[in-house]
Amino acid sequence: MAKAGISSVEQLRKIGSVAAYVRAKRTGANVSLNLLWALEGTISGLHWQEVARDHRTSLLLALEDQERRAPPV
Repeated sequence: MAKAGISSVEQLRKIGSVAAYVRAKRTGANVSLNLLWALEGTISGLHWQEVARDHRTSLLLALEDQERRAPPV
């Protein structure tokens, strides 16, 4: 996350899990969707597996929207 410019949970909360995931992905790191679930879990206080099970669809839709709107690197 440091390469993505995120060094604290406070920054993560401000940016949001989806934008943070996109930033991490754009650093060239080999990231999986498990990172997205974990980032959202950090923000929400839920276990990443619960996030993956209960919030998968909304996060994937938000990710698709974010990637579509984000300028190319």
